[in-house]
This record gives sequence, structure tokens and C-alpha cells, in this order.
Amino acid sequence: MAIIGEIIKRVINVNGIISKAPLPADAQREVLIDMLEKAKYTAFGRKYDFIAILAETDPIKAFQRTVPIYDYDNIYAEWWHYLDEGHENITWPGGQRYFALSSGTTSNSKAIPVTDDMLDAIKKAGIQQILSLKNFGLPADFFEKNIMMLGSSTQLKERNGFLEGEISGISASNLPLWFRKFYKPGRKIAASKGWDERVSRIAKAARKWDIGSMTGIPSWSELLLKEIIRYHKADTIHDIWPNLQVYSTGGVAFGPYRKSFEKLFARPMTYIDTYLASEGYLATQKRPDTNGMALIVDNGIFFEFVPFIEANMDEEGRVRQDAEVLTLEDVEEGVEYVLLISTVAGAWRYMIGDTVILTDKEQAEIMISGRTKHFLNVVGEQLSVHQMNNAIQKLQEQFDLQIAEFTVASIRRGEKYINKWYLGADKIYTSPQITEFFDAELQATNKNYKVARHQALDGIEVNIIPVSYFHSWSEQYKKLGGQTKIPRVMKEEEFEEFEKYISTL
Repeated sequence: MAIIGEIIKRVINVNGIISKAPLPADAQREVLIDMLEKAKYTAFGRKYDFIAILAETDPIKAFQRTVPIYDYDNIYAEWWHYLDEGHENITWPGGQRYFALSSGTTSNSKAIPVTDDMLDAIKKAGIQQILSLKNFGLPADFFEKNIMMLGSSTQLKERNGFLEGEISGISASNLPLWFRKFYKPGRKIAASKGWDERVSRIAKAARKWDIGSMTGIPSWSELLLKEIIRYHKADTIHDIWPNLQVYSTGGVAFGPYRKSFEKLFARPMTYIDTYLASEGYLATQKRPDTNGMALIVDNGIFFEFVPFIEANMDEEGRVRQDAEVLTLEDVEEGVEYVLLISTVAGAWRYMIGDTVILTDKEQAEIMISGRTKHFLNVVGEQLSVHQMNNAIQKLQEQFDLQIAEFTVASIRRGEKYINKWYLGADKIYTSPQITEFFDAELQATNKNYKVARHQALDGIEVNIIPVSYFHSWSEQYKKLGGQTKIPRVMKEEEFEEFEKYISTL
């Protein structure tokens, strides 16, 4: 009997009973008041008079009236550039040792401050995820197994007296001592600078480890698993890691990857979705049989929601200052919202760039539906990434394809536009039925797209290419591994560069 694992499981079960989830609205009010109290003497807190906000009968409403909405460019230009120059007490008390380099799909130049309070919040969110494992019916010996955390390099870059890297690398370099015995690939391999080197070293060492769970962005996790299987001439990853039971995904929707992932496994897996962004650990799936992730409502992040409609957005995809903004108490299930966050890293009413849909209000569960700037709406299509993912999944099922990556752009053809798609798949398929089926699915999932297809949108063009083309392009123009994601929607100029590059492969 796995005695240690049984003890750990019992501790998790007891803690889960004792630490019952707070009421989301009450927890959020406490989080905001606590942050305003701590930051009231910062430059930001003095400018917007946090002391006066705290004295109001309804500090949340006062906060929303007083503090403007920011995106990265605005908050950096007005506030965070002072942090970069070495100043302290700007938007959060004290300073910070780290900047998280954004590795998302809109920019590679963002440097997000990571304070000690934020690192503590990320650790606490990780503990919440561990405690929630009691809900997934895992055996006792699971809690004795190693955890493969596939993130970016923990070898951080020093600049102007700060350390910079992706949030996964920063978090991994600050793991608590008790967790390090479970953590793989270990600190030496995790410090490998290059993705290829890191994958090669993991593959060679893989048989030495008893991995029970794995976490990472799906596209790069899949590449790693395939390389381990290839290196060891195995049939599935369970030939190498027979006790692998849990895969924690994050960064992008897992749906389009599920089919190709399941071919790498010899038995059913438990999938757990997480939402770790450069700005903090926002949500985690806490129960099975749901697609929703529970927002971390009591841990250093205050959430606001802007209905994702044209009236609330400007031409650059930013939230207007006069937009309708709601709290968790006022949102509705099934509606798409732009997410704003205020955090213990000194982000205030900050547009993180993601859109979400509330799936369960009582449990504060959401799903990520897309990006504000990766929303196809050149001629009124109004296609979200969530809707694209749904159509992609239907396409996979219909034609027995594994589509791991895709991107789309609206391209002008004469007086009208077409939507041009590139799908990265496991095999090349040239049947015109694919285009017809995909177009029909998009029309079925979105009435605005259907209207556009009979007006300014003249048609769609679907090109299926090897998924390796996307990885090669990412290596050339972005980078491989870590939290790097392929942009689902490109502007025409970037799309033309993408096409030009893949034509050379």
C-alpha cells in the first residue's frame, strides 16, 4: 500500500473540507479592499486617491468611477516604465526582482512586473489546484509520483538589475523546497536555454522518472511526448511513464488537440485546464465533468468583465473608457466578456487581452473564448476563437484529421474579401468537401458570419499543410517551446509574411 501517498491524499481531503470555497462576490470585495489598502501610498494610489475610495460606502463602484481602464501600452507609458528604470512604490508597494516577458500571440515585447506578492499568490493558487485533486478520484499512489512541468527556461536573463523570463520559468525557479523533489525535469535541465536542447535532454532522461502528471501548453507538450516516444522506440508514452494519469493544459483551448493527444496514450487520461498568464494565476479546473475553470477569487486578483460587443471596443481592439463594466456579481452565464484584472503585481483595471465566457456563475467558472485582437471581424464575420475551435473539432471528426494548429486572415480579392485559412494537420487532404463542410460549420455556429458570407465575404479558402510548418515559422519569427502560442488570427501583412515563409519549406 502506498502509505505516504495515502497520507497525502487524506491531508488533501481534510484540507478540502476545512478550506471550503468562499462566496465569489464576497471574496472579490475583500481582495479589492485589501489591495487598495496596501497600495494607497504608492504613486498610483495617491494619484487616484485610494484612501477616499476606501472611505466610500461602495468602494467597488468608487474604484470603477475613479480609476481608468488600461492596456499594456497605456500602463507602461504612464507607470511601469518607472519600474523598468529602477523606481519603486509606483503601482505596488516596494519594487520587484522579476519581469515576466509576454509570450502570447499579440506581442513579444511586453515586460510584466512580477512582485513577491504575486509569486506568493501563484504558489497559493497552485496549492488550490492540488487540493482540488481530491475531486478527481485519483488513487493514493498518484500523490507520490513526479510532476513534469514543461515550461520555459529557468535560466533567466539579467537586465538593468532585474531578472527576465517567461512566467513559467520564473515560477519554476521559485518552487517551494518541499515541491522540488516531485518536480521534473529538474533544475539543471529546466535551465537549458534552447527548446531543442531541453527536449533532447528530457527525452534521454525520461525512463529514469516515474511521472504521474504533466503540465504545459498542448502544442509543445505534444511535441515533447512524440520525441520521447521516438527516442525510446515506444508505441505510447505509457510505455515510458506507465503511471502517467493527469495532463494539466493551459494557454490555449485543448479541444483541437485532444484527438492527436489520445493517440499518444495507452489508456484514458484525466485532463485539467488551467489559466496561468504572465500577469498571474487566474483560474484552474477544480472538478471533473466540466469545461469550466474556477476563477481564483480570493488570492490577489480582482476581476471585472466588459461585454464583448462593438459598442464597448475601439478600432484597435481596446476597451473604451465609457464601456459597461461588470463585477462577478453582475455577469451572466453564456455571455462573452473582455477580462479586466487588478493584481498584487500593480496591474490596475488591466485588459489582459483574453475574452471569457462564464459557464457557472455560482462556482465562478469560466472558459477562455479567444483574444480581443484575435477576433475575425473585417467584414462583419464576428468570429471568435472559441467558435473557430468548435468548427475545427467538427472538421477533425468528419474527415478523420488531427489539426494541431491553424491561423486565418481576411484577404481582399477585388471588391470583396475572402477568409484564408491554413490548417496544420497530420496528413494532407485536398478535397473541396473540406472547404464546403468547414464553411457550413462556421455559418451554423455564427449568424453574423452567415450574413457576411452572403454579402462582403466572397468565400473561404482552406489550405492544409504539415503542422511542422507552423513550428518552423514559430522558431524563425518567435521561438520554440515555453508558453509561445501560434496566433489564430493574423493581420493581412503578417499573414503574407507567413505565406511567403511556408512557401520556402
